[in-house]
Amino acid sequence: MAVTAIGILRMKNLFAVVMLGGIYSLLSALMFVNLDAVDVAFTEAAVGAGISTVLMLGTLALTSREEKREKKPAHTIWLPLLVVVATGVALIYGTLDMPAYGDPNAPVHQHVAPRYLTDSETEVGMPNIVTSVLASYRGFDTLGETTVVFTALVGVLILLAGRRRKEDENPTLEELEEREDEV
Repeated sequence: MAVTAIGILRMKNLFAVVMLGGIYSLLSALMFVNLDAVDVAFTEAAVGAGISTVLMLGTLALTSREEKREKKPAHTIWLPLLVVVATGVALIYGTLDMPAYGDPNAPVHQHVAPRYLTDSETEVGMPNIVTSVLASYRGFDTLGETTVVFTALVGVLILLAGRRRKEDENPTLEELEEREDEV
């Protein structure tokens, strides 16, 4: 994953960047499978590697495949580097009081998980616990995620339709000649 991320940062060809982004998402999905979070892995594979890649390819169809080269950066790298380092230190500080990975006494395993495991079939009526969590207990979360993806898809389709309309307004010389021949 680190090699893929560095490759994304170094490349100038945006098509290759989109493809590497999809590969990064697939590697993330494999990592989630390894952590026994299959539902998150499925979502990452579908949204990160699937739909996001398609939306970015649609955006590339409307724009350029190559990143514009800046003559000279307008800013130095020190301020963004300072922000990244400060954010990293804050995130690491935030993990210092977390329980050990896989600890059965961790609060996450004591809060709602036992209820999901014991009561989901009687409360929701589905034998699959993951489905009952995604479709019922976290139904609004899943609805929100679906709305975000659908909104992005509609945005890309509107952009594609606007481009097609512009091309129709500016016919080429051959199209004008064909129109004259028809008359």
